Amino acid sequence: MLQQPLRPEPQTPPVVPVVTFKQFQSVKPLEFKGSADPTKARSWLKEMEKAVALVKVEADQKTEFSSYFLKGEANYWWESKKARECEGVVTWDRFTELLLEKYFPHYMKNQMEIKFLELKQGNLSVTDYEAKFTELARFVPEQVDTDEKWAKGFQQGLKP
Repeated sequence: MLQQPLRPEPQTPPVVPVVTFKQFQSVKPLEFKGSADPTKARSWLKEMEKAVALVKVEADQKTEFSSYFLKGEANYWWESKKARECEGVVTWDRFTELLLEKYFPHYMKNQMEIKFLELKQGNLSVTDYEAKFTELARFVPEQVDTDEKWAKGFQQGLKP
């Protein structure tokens, strides 16, 4: 009698629980009210990215959950901007693009890049210089994306 080969049981993908807004709120995301300081918008976005990753927010919920924490002027801007977007759901990538266009326009990015390139230790302590270097380096990730580039850029600004 021939035995039939055993067929593996069909595998069902694991069920990923849906994250509720209340769960997202539990990590206490920061509010963003808008700012003329471009670093504030980038910092807020970084904090939101950490929060959505920690709670494992679904891709299609990221914008909705995060935009709740836009307050004051930033919220007025977002409500107006969202109404002009053609899509029903604004993706996270599009949301971050729009937010940075508003609060960290390209010309400001260029200014921060110039500040980074012109940074010198001068009268700063090495610790203070390192802090300033690190602060400005986040605006030019392509110039410090390896340990070698980081060290070279840092060394170029040090006093002889």
